[in-house]
Amino acid sequence: MSQAAGIDHDRVAAIRTEVIDWRFKGMPESLVGHTIDEALRRRPNLFRDGFLGPLLVLSDEAVEHNLTTMARWCAAQGVALAPHGKTTMAPQLFARQLEHGAWGITAANAGQARVYRAFGVQRILLANQLVDRAALRWLAAELRRDPNLEFCCWVDSVAAVELMTDALEAGERVDVLVELGADGGRTGARGLDAAVHVAEAAAKSPRLRLVGVGGYEGALAHDATPESRAKVDAYLADIRELTIALADRFETPQVIVTVGGSAYFDQVAGALTAPWPGSIDVLPVLRSGAYITHDDGFYREISPLGHEPRIAGMPGFRSALRAWAQVTSRPSDELALLTAGKRDVPFDEGLPIPRLLRRDGAVTELSDCAITAVNDQHAFLKPANQVRVGDWIGLGLSHPCTTFDKWQLIPVVDSDGETVIDLIRTYF
Repeated sequence: MSQAAGIDHDRVAAIRTEVIDWRFKGMPESLVGHTIDEALRRRPNLFRDGFLGPLLVLSDEAVEHNLTTMARWCAAQGVALAPHGKTTMAPQLFARQLEHGAWGITAANAGQARVYRAFGVQRILLANQLVDRAALRWLAAELRRDPNLEFCCWVDSVAAVELMTDALEAGERVDVLVELGADGGRTGARGLDAAVHVAEAAAKSPRLRLVGVGGYEGALAHDATPESRAKVDAYLADIRELTIALADRFETPQVIVTVGGSAYFDQVAGALTAPWPGSIDVLPVLRSGAYITHDDGFYREISPLGHEPRIAGMPGFRSALRAWAQVTSRPSDELALLTAGKRDVPFDEGLPIPRLLRRDGAVTELSDCAITAVNDQHAFLKPANQVRVGDWIGLGLSHPCTTFDKWQLIPVVDSDGETVIDLIRTYF
């Protein structure tokens, strides 16, 4: 299996030279004017040192546990991991993923890939079509500038092949994977015949090189019922059939076959590592990204390593996400309002879950209440008989992919849950 990709650790380290100021919500006044590195030397405390709520934090222990668990599992299965960077858009976390053996980093568009290149990511898998002429000219320039850059993207139509071929110039070549879609899915050629037609066009293009097959199963199902998992298995069988049908059309000795979000990666690994015909040398690649933080909602319920693991002999992932919000109003015993809303916490795959209550420096578990709605800046907690105005509520979150984009600088806390040992910079 190909070795893990590289990243420019000096550029990542330089993030710590950025000065903390008013741009970063939640940061305390005591750290304004200091670099991130200077701030971290103080080991500030979330509550004693004046961080402003609402505030998103990450648990360092949970992140490390998840990184180690996924790396061990992928190595045991014989699959490469190119985690989707769109989840966090945080080069500091990319570096940790690569240090734990990630084969590359996945992007969804050229803008994300440009962030990756700004930090020297050497292997990028763009899990999407790339037909924008300006983006292709940027890519061609990057490939010329850095001969060590490895890049590939999807094609799912002859039109895309033609657009890419026309945008690139003589001597320029981009690696592509034909994407197989499915009814009810997103992008991807519909049906094996259509996918073969696209692959043939790509193989004939003087500007493209056909290197594999890609797809995404996560849009086909949204729970872990037998019916949903059967849909995923049927799609994976089609991925295998397409790969075998294209065996003599690939233009590299080793063929990349990549599928896999964060919900069904156990099934994906099983399908991609099953025996292939002897003439095909397959590199199976997962693109799961949400595992690094997991969550208390959607992925807790559906992940193969969620609270009801489908994988034997492995510890489950731990939620590394926590939002702290203060009780700002308590109109009645039935309702309290928290200082966190749609601008601060995810709400697309489930509302935040009240987990902890912090009062007078003591933290206790909170149960028998729920967030029933969120608007722009408030969360509605019902019933409210356990809380008082001024209390801090620790919220479990659902769906990391719509969490990180709301925060530019995120504290990472030590095992006590309050001491800040890192600050993660995001680039959305």
